[in-house]
Amino acid sequence: MGLRDDLERFREVGEERREDLADFIQYGDLGQSRPGEIKIPVKIISLPEFEYDQRDQGGVGQGEDGTPDPGQPVGQPQPQPGDDGEDGDPGEEGGDHEYYEMDPEEFAEELDEELGLDLDPKGKKVVEEKEGPFTDLTRTGPNSTLDFERMFKEGLKRKLAMDFDEEFLRELCKVEGIEPRDVFEWARSENLPVSMAWIQEAYDDIPDAERGKWDSIEEVENEVERESVQQKIRREGVQHVPFRREDERYRHPEIIEEKEKNVVVVNIRDVSGSMREKKRELVERTFTPLDWYLQGKYDNAEFVYIAHDADAWEVERDEFFGIRSGGGTKISSAYELANELVEEYPWTDWNRYIFAAGDSENSSNDTEERVIPMMEQIPANLHAYVETQPSGNAINATHAEELERHFGTDAEDVAVAYVNDESDVTDAIYDILSTEGEQDE
Repeated sequence: MGLRDDLERFREVGEERREDLADFIQYGDLGQSRPGEIKIPVKIISLPEFEYDQRDQGGVGQGEDGTPDPGQPVGQPQPQPGDDGEDGDPGEEGGDHEYYEMDPEEFAEELDEELGLDLDPKGKKVVEEKEGPFTDLTRTGPNSTLDFERMFKEGLKRKLAMDFDEEFLRELCKVEGIEPRDVFEWARSENLPVSMAWIQEAYDDIPDAERGKWDSIEEVENEVERESVQQKIRREGVQHVPFRREDERYRHPEIIEEKEKNVVVVNIRDVSGSMREKKRELVERTFTPLDWYLQGKYDNAEFVYIAHDADAWEVERDEFFGIRSGGGTKISSAYELANELVEEYPWTDWNRYIFAAGDSENSSNDTEERVIPMMEQIPANLHAYVETQPSGNAINATHAEELERHFGTDAEDVAVAYVNDESDVTDAIYDILSTEGEQDE
């Protein structure tokens, strides 16, 4: 096995670990993990080993009586009967497993890679203000921060726009029989920014002996070389560029706000009598990876757990997935409680996710008259509902369908997912996490 083969095998190992991650989400024992430490069961695999070249018959790779043979992986014992699957009896037990531990940040990265997600959490709460680059400009400030380059450019633009060849216009004033108005009209035709008052003054200053020096304007144009503004600047230098007080700008540092990425995740679960064990398990398989993912994406994550039947109450995470009651179902009671609890997490400072799950059974008209208005009332990055119906939809399981009819399937802040068995879990997670669009604060 060469180096290229080793590298390829390592890449395969990475792919296998991501496949293990997807299998774990759908079928694994989630109870092995804690909120800050996620344990993914991985098969014990034979990692790549370097081997000596078969053509090299000398050195360490050669020997007998228990010493390595050529081509044998370094540090490995001689193959024993059954190791290659030929001489030994076939085994009946499943493969051994060990756990790969990852923190929520790594879990989020792996899930992004596995599902092709692109969630970019927005910071909201300002935790620090600091000076950035000197990009802001004001009209006052110390001389050391004067933006001289900008001031020079403004003065230069003014000179290019307002300057003209004064000597040439004085020569025009010497044409036989010409009047100041005639010179002004010629200057206007040439787009020269000169005033009638300036021409009148220049005309009056012409000595009598020089009047009539030229027979016509055409003669002046042919005999006198005109100097452009650019030529004049090169001749006079930049010290003649006119600066004005209004051109002065002083550089100040941009104030950069460091924002903390805070999130509160509200998990709502139907615990009524119809939510039997399989339905509860599917809720756990969907909600738990969502919690891990968001915990890995945000700097600070808080979680709120609400259980409901006809009434709603706050619970701890440890009891959230196991509760079961014998009451009826009124989903709006959970949203009313959620609306109260999220007041502790102002929308201006906190990102919010409201996730609810159940079998879509709800009391008559509650979805349309109470739940939908509450979902529209509570500001959140995303509202999501997960329907769990392992045996197919019951006749009165219409909550998810009503949400889809009202919000549509392309809403950027509402997602509806259906989980009928374990194989639907990763698709549901993708549908939820890929729904969120840009949010206005």
